[in-house]
Amino acid sequence: MATGSINVSVENIFPLIKKFLYSDHEIFLRELISNATDATLKLKHLTNIGEAKVEYGNPRIEVKVDKENKRLHIIDQGIGMTAEEVEKYINQVAFSGAEEFLEKYKDSAKDSGIIGHFGLGFYSAFMVAEKVEIITKSFKDEPAAHWTCDGSPTYTIEAHDKTERGTEIILHIGEEDTEFLEENRISELLVKYNKFMPVPIKFGTKTETLPKPEGAKEEDPAPTEEVDNIINNPSPAWTKQPSELQDEDYKGFYRELYPMQFEEPLFNIHLNVDYPFNLTGILYFPKLGQDMSMQKDRIQLYQNQVFVTDNVEGIVPEFLTMLRGVIDSPDIPLNVSRSYLQADGAVKKISSYITRKVADKLNSLFKNDREDFEKKWNDIKVVIEYGMLSEDKFFEKADKFALYPTVDDTFFTFEELQEKIKENQTDKDNKLVILYASDKDEQHAYISAAKDKGYEVLLLDSPIVSHLIQKLETSKENITFVRVDGDHIDNLIKKDEETISKLSDEEKDALKVDLEKVIPADKYTVQLEAMDSNASPFMITQPEFMRRMKEMQQTGGGGMNMFGNMPEMYNLIVNTNHELIGEIKDTKTDKKKERLIKQSLDLARLSQNLLKGEELTEFIKRSFDMIK
Repeated sequence: MATGSINVSVENIFPLIKKFLYSDHEIFLRELISNATDATLKLKHLTNIGEAKVEYGNPRIEVKVDKENKRLHIIDQGIGMTAEEVEKYINQVAFSGAEEFLEKYKDSAKDSGIIGHFGLGFYSAFMVAEKVEIITKSFKDEPAAHWTCDGSPTYTIEAHDKTERGTEIILHIGEEDTEFLEENRISELLVKYNKFMPVPIKFGTKTETLPKPEGAKEEDPAPTEEVDNIINNPSPAWTKQPSELQDEDYKGFYRELYPMQFEEPLFNIHLNVDYPFNLTGILYFPKLGQDMSMQKDRIQLYQNQVFVTDNVEGIVPEFLTMLRGVIDSPDIPLNVSRSYLQADGAVKKISSYITRKVADKLNSLFKNDREDFEKKWNDIKVVIEYGMLSEDKFFEKADKFALYPTVDDTFFTFEELQEKIKENQTDKDNKLVILYASDKDEQHAYISAAKDKGYEVLLLDSPIVSHLIQKLETSKENITFVRVDGDHIDNLIKKDEETISKLSDEEKDALKVDLEKVIPADKYTVQLEAMDSNASPFMITQPEFMRRMKEMQQTGGGGMNMFGNMPEMYNLIVNTNHELIGEIKDTKTDKKKERLIKQSLDLARLSQNLLKGEELTEFIKRSFDMIK
């Protein structure tokens, strides 16, 4: 058996790194500023522990555009490098100085905020530059060094007369990437990727208005001065303890994240955990209403205050991706380009923690101020119901705070609802029957009929209600949900044994024959029922099972395609005690009887929004003829 070492040819791999390491060329600026940040934080740590005998001061990173000479400068006042260190860190591809530093100072530097991992970020500069220079002076008392490379595996290094500590990277921008010489473009990237970096970043200057001097006239212009334009907030709200922040601080940070969002969030959840992983962040509940198609990808993911992505799928449970805010964790496993999450056990733990934290916060809001929670319910219910449907652990916790509103705007928890209806709403199998409406206006007649009998009717109108009901029925014992216009409601309403039909069995048989001559059998199943004489003569219900399957299919229910081509089928409940039904029975001429049946059926269809097009036109014409 032979063994050996795999050889990697720099001549072959260097062009691949430059071209394919990062999916988007604009990432180069994030990487270079991340390196500058690391250099600054390393110096801070060494001065803190006494290994660097220099004044740390108030260092910053500066970005300068030299459009005339086609150069972009990134300058820091950090730890700097000696010529020997340049050889070590720059000329060895994939050797990470940050990793080496963290390993050397693993006990004291674990919370230093140092970012780098792979030792590849610097080479992203060659994606946009045809030549790169490094001018660097170490904090140690050693000469500065000047490194130059034109994108080939060869380089030059020589002494330099730089006297100030720190590093300057000079990018000679290539012809195809001159967009990165535009100040607006660089400003856009700095705000996108570096808005919350922990070291101040200067980009140009800005004009600030000063207070008028004492004794100045009202018409006198206020004095101004040019000041450094610091584009980032090095201490964003999520890096602070909740005890340090007031409600206005959270709202201010929301406006900082979403300057074009004028509506205030309903409330926020501050995430702060250091075991078994490190994670901080702030999540905001915006007003959501019924819209599940609203823009997602509004949660920003950071790693040590460096923006990574706004696609947080995996680390944030899907039902929470409709929220907004920031999550920051040094423990998030990223791929080499620091652009995508990698599948990892830590991701699942973080996702579970976020789910639990959100559930605990919602429960706290419910317990501390139920009245306010009820007011906000319609704006947050889509997230909560989606979470109950998709996350079993959240479903269990939500039992304490999930609300079930009635059509009369009364709110129950599930336990309260069961207690309320246990005496009056059971079927023949002694199951609790939970009646609900999905549209108060369209189902008004059915709601009224149910309320007349003393039943509670919930208003469950979110887009995923069919899926949620299915889960509730399988996870709760001895309950069934019935939409107020569904066929299963008959099991409940027919419990009133005192309602006796005015028609004999023979009369009912004859009536059914007359009805079925006119009513299309492929759409309606005719059922004769004895109900209160004031109830509607014709009522249309839909088979509960079929309606649910179709609704679930429309909202993405997997495996429901088998129901896609099935015809719409309805039950037609005919109230044998209504005066009109008696008139239909006693009408002597077939033509008049047919007209009465058609008119009654169409009125029932109209009440359910089932009468459209040509049939609606014909109904209106027939109605006018009958009035005449």
